[in-house]
Amino acid sequence: MLEISNTSSLIVLGFKALADPLRLDIVDRLRSQELCVCDLCDQMGVAQSKLSFHLKALKTAELVRSRQEGRWIYYSLNLPQFVALEQYLAEFRRFSPMLPARPCPPKVD
Repeated sequence: MLEISNTSSLIVLGFKALADPLRLDIVDRLRSQELCVCDLCDQMGVAQSKLSFHLKALKTAELVRSRQEGRWIYYSLNLPQFVALEQYLAEFRRFSPMLPARPCPPKVD
């Protein structure tokens, strides 16, 4: 059985987390500042339970960080994880030559 390294697993989780439009909206809102859950709920017009589900996916992928201050939880981007995703994609550009496909062998009936 193929074993996936922790780094590869985080890459997969990162792209999976970013594949959801609501999560992309969350990430976009966190680009300029740390935000409290209540601020995110107000800005996005989303129930806290729904938002918490999506924030958990972003945290599991290590794309966002949280900190608690009193009874409030504040979220911010975990930029090193975004750099890791960017570097993963950059490897395709640098090391993947676009070679033409080999001809398929003739079909034998």
